[in-house]
Amino acid sequence: MASAEVRQIRRRIRSVESTMKITRAMELIATARIGKAQLRVAQAKPYTQKMNGVIRNIASSSGSVTHPLLERRDVETIGVLVVTSDRGLAGGYNTSVIRMAEHAIAEHEAAGKVVKVFTIGAKALSYFRYRKYIIDHSWLDITDTPVYADARAIANTLLDEYAGERVDAVEAYTTEYVSALTQTPKLLALLPITPPDDMDVDAALAGGYTYEPSPLEILSRLLPRYLEGAVFSMLLDASASEHAARRRAMKAATENAHDLTRLLTREVNQARQAEITTEISEIVGGAEALSSA
Repeated sequence: MASAEVRQIRRRIRSVESTMKITRAMELIATARIGKAQLRVAQAKPYTQKMNGVIRNIASSSGSVTHPLLERRDVETIGVLVVTSDRGLAGGYNTSVIRMAEHAIAEHEAAGKVVKVFTIGAKALSYFRYRKYIIDHSWLDITDTPVYADARAIANTLLDEYAGERVDAVEAYTTEYVSALTQTPKLLALLPITPPDDMDVDAALAGGYTYEPSPLEILSRLLPRYLEGAVFSMLLDASASEHAARRRAMKAATENAHDLTRLLTREVNQARQAEITTEISEIVGGAEALSSA
């Protein structure tokens, strides 16, 4: 019969092996999803680049035409949008973004600004709600596989807040997907919209545009779509980053469980060997006592 110590170690081994199966399955799921997320990020880039080019050309050709979404005003109330995941087990993915956003909120409040908090994902909602922040708007169950309708709903809410002058600017704190191994927290200024200035513009082509209707009306239609595209691109980046971070975390957990299983197996073998040695010593001692008698 195995001793209590051996039985306890074997129970731990079975528990660790069961956990290792779960983490391995989650690693495989995240690996499958990250490929799809990377593809969606790549597919969304042409739309964003084309929209950037159109707005840049209109701004270059229309001269002094302005739009409320492009005008900067004195910031007294600022909106902070924090993008996290709905599920955990993703390593430091959520912590890095939340820490960055919380530091920015403290800086804004120290400067005398009013901060309105918007959250995407259950992790940011629970974190800021637990710390008694007032959450003005929150969105759940969209970070795993975001769709364009989600981006439109978020953009419309932010536009309503900005147009109603309830906020004077909106900052988004999210994660930029660089590669499967690198995801970095990032500040993205959403409102007011900053016209893209990092693209080469063909001046002759831009100067030859004729607008119907007016450039102002075109901007009024395009700028909300531009904001929707920026939010959608942000959600896709965050989704790819989440899956990549979860795959790394689950891979590390699986490897740690495997190492722990080997360590416990060595311990149970040593405990069993100690039991056998003790039993042999008892038998030998009993035999010697009988022969002496």
